[in-house]
Amino acid sequence: MKRTKPEPGLPSRQQILDFIANSEDPAGKREIARAFGLKGQEKIQLKALLKDMAEEGLIDGNRTAFHRMGGVPKVTVLRVVGTEDGEALAVPDTWQPEEAVPPPRLRLIEQRKQPALRVGDRVLARTEETATGWIAHPMKKLPARTEQIMGVVEIDGTGKGWLAPVDKRERHSQPIADLGGAEAGQLVLAEPAGRSPRSGVKVTDVLGDPLAPKAFSLIAIHKHGIPFAFSPEAIEEAQRAAKLPLSQDRREDLRHLPIVAIDPSDARDHDDAIWAEPDGEGGYRALVAIADVSFYVRPGGALDRSARERGNSVYFPDRVVPMLPEVLSADVCSLRAGEDRAAMACHLTIAANGKVTDWRFTRALVRIDEVIEYEEAQRRIDEGDAAPHLVNLWDAWRALERARTDRDPLDLDLPERRVKLDEAGRITEIALRERLDAHRVVEDFMIAANVAAAKALESKVAPIVYRIHEPPNREKLVALKDYLATFERKLALGQVITPGLFNRLLKDVADEAEKALIMEAVLRSQTQAYYGPRNAGHFGLALGSYAHFTSPIRRYADLLVHRALVDGFGLEQPEPKGDLPPRSGLSDRDRNDLSRISDAISAAERRAMEAERETIDRYVAAWLSARVGEVFECRVTGVQKFGLFATIISLGGDGLVPVSTLGDERFHFDERAKVLVGDSGHTRFAMGDRLRLRLAEANPLTGALKFEPEDHVGAPIEPRGRPVQMPLKKRGKHLVGQRGRPGNIRHQGRGKKR
Repeated sequence: MKRTKPEPGLPSRQQILDFIANSEDPAGKREIARAFGLKGQEKIQLKALLKDMAEEGLIDGNRTAFHRMGGVPKVTVLRVVGTEDGEALAVPDTWQPEEAVPPPRLRLIEQRKQPALRVGDRVLARTEETATGWIAHPMKKLPARTEQIMGVVEIDGTGKGWLAPVDKRERHSQPIADLGGAEAGQLVLAEPAGRSPRSGVKVTDVLGDPLAPKAFSLIAIHKHGIPFAFSPEAIEEAQRAAKLPLSQDRREDLRHLPIVAIDPSDARDHDDAIWAEPDGEGGYRALVAIADVSFYVRPGGALDRSARERGNSVYFPDRVVPMLPEVLSADVCSLRAGEDRAAMACHLTIAANGKVTDWRFTRALVRIDEVIEYEEAQRRIDEGDAAPHLVNLWDAWRALERARTDRDPLDLDLPERRVKLDEAGRITEIALRERLDAHRVVEDFMIAANVAAAKALESKVAPIVYRIHEPPNREKLVALKDYLATFERKLALGQVITPGLFNRLLKDVADEAEKALIMEAVLRSQTQAYYGPRNAGHFGLALGSYAHFTSPIRRYADLLVHRALVDGFGLEQPEPKGDLPPRSGLSDRDRNDLSRISDAISAAERRAMEAERETIDRYVAAWLSARVGEVFECRVTGVQKFGLFATIISLGGDGLVPVSTLGDERFHFDERAKVLVGDSGHTRFAMGDRLRLRLAEANPLTGALKFEPEDHVGAPIEPRGRPVQMPLKKRGKHLVGQRGRPGNIRHQGRGKKR
């Protein structure tokens, strides 16, 4: 982290706290006075200020402003090292006690409004020793230090090593003082070689070829601090749990039903399966069978602690970082065809109008009739080849669909990118995933079961981890209203805001380009969904009560809901033999502290989403790196004063078009309308515009793309990184790929006037 010399003069309270936070050593009155160049009367004023701060509890002024009370400063910098029971754990960032003892581990008491913390984060915190141990109250999240830096080794013409970053937000390479045996082109971990940034970095770990199969996901795992190795204790407990016998006398035997699991072709585990049949009165009896993970993962054990720390499985194109060890996630818990499996069964009664009128939950024994890919299930229905039990599922779904239409949830048809790899891990195709009725069938059955789980627990006044999606706040609605006004469309804020309001807004848009644009604006106006014990409804689905019940193999929130159902409906099984935790319901600690646990798993979900999205970006950049210089049909998805953001229509790859490539005239940014307008008044770029853009840069290491207009002339965009399976050439200290030919006609602008 870059250190700057403080401005001279008496510092403010915040300046003192910032100085303490960034000080390499304990900082007292003498050190602060020296740093700020204080003399004479200013030193006296500093003494009085430090006394006031000590009385306010900001610092401890007994000896120094960074005095170690009981081994821990009262106000200090902490580094997050893990989680336990949903709470972040941290240690002092610079631990230098007089005795050679391990650093204390402090529980961080996080506030909901504060940014979620993850492993490796540094915070300035106020510490407190309680009867149960040390706790800390975060005051401020600090910039990340560079103890663990991931990058790629590059060698310049003089033989000097440089560490090129793998984060697209970081543009500058750092000098390498010690290669540690690393060679040019290798992905490495490094740490500062000295206290000064000019000292450079030293390589601590060589990870290998950054463009090798599985390297992109490895980058995301390291960057986001995703736990990927199970402890020996968790593995051992999972192996013992996998051997638990299934007690048929305490489970409902549903093995005679032709239950099917409909999943993606690349699914690694199977949480859910469905069945339905007519009830003879115009409605349907249906079953949603979910893997009974709570039977195998008991609260309080090493396996449970590991699952809670992870929060969810993380899915990359080349690997899964599972929430549970594979002996459970991919084998014993997974609902595989033709094998007896423990399940939590949700029995649904669906009326002819699609309303779910009744439900009940049991622990069951199931034998899945077939695992079918979405595309194959859809083909059978479309071609009339489907077995009666599959036809029944579609008929029951059409009833559920009628109820969904009446409910009018938010309907945003957003494309999803799918990366296909061969057996060696090489990219074979990147395409947008097709949306089929088969997807909607499974989705609506899962929604029905999730609603049933929430309402069933409410009927028992049981603890619930809700899935919450709050309505858009007024600030976002005002921004959306102002944006829609640029299309001469109105959004009245005096009315009740419902999902149907947005649906009707989109339905009235005939122009497909404009519709896609408004759809993205509506999406940006939405709040982020999260988990919590206090119900606030699910705005997007237009539901009053909603919980996640259907994916306990990959989401800890679902496991908590299963445990609550076990308690609420008396579904406890006989105690397992051996030393596994005996109960499969909620622990007392979980029951009493669902808010803290919900915050932790919400943060883990956001971490996983960021890691998955960045990895897809890297794969797309790798796929396109051999096509630098080609021209693509693109759509503008964002406008800023520094340029345009555009996406390749057929692929979904997103990149930047720098304003410097848009033409010779000066451009002005209209923030309200989100448009760039040239001085001439004839050139205008707005969100939704379709442009033919040349790919100027594709960096697989960062996932960054850059475009330029097809007819751009002038200095080319300087590329960074190197393409996959393409020859390399050396330019300065960077290895770069062969570039495409720049255009030679001045861009005249194709922005649509509105």
